[in-house]
Amino acid sequence: MKGLKTLGTLLFTAALLAALSGCEKEGPAEHAGKEIDKAMQDAGDQLEQTGEDIKEAAK
Repeated sequence: MKGLKTLGTLLFTAALLAALSGCEKEGPAEHAGKEIDKAMQDAGDQLEQTGEDIKEAAK
């Protein structure tokens, strides 16, 4: 019975380590998604700054 419990614990630990190691590496789709997010944030910031510049010029 103790051997079966030890085997179960070992299998659970191995599965957990395998799952966690799969999360470490960033795939190409995730990298592209992050780049798109950054580009959209930069574009939004630039648009906001342009709006502020227009408001200042209109005064």
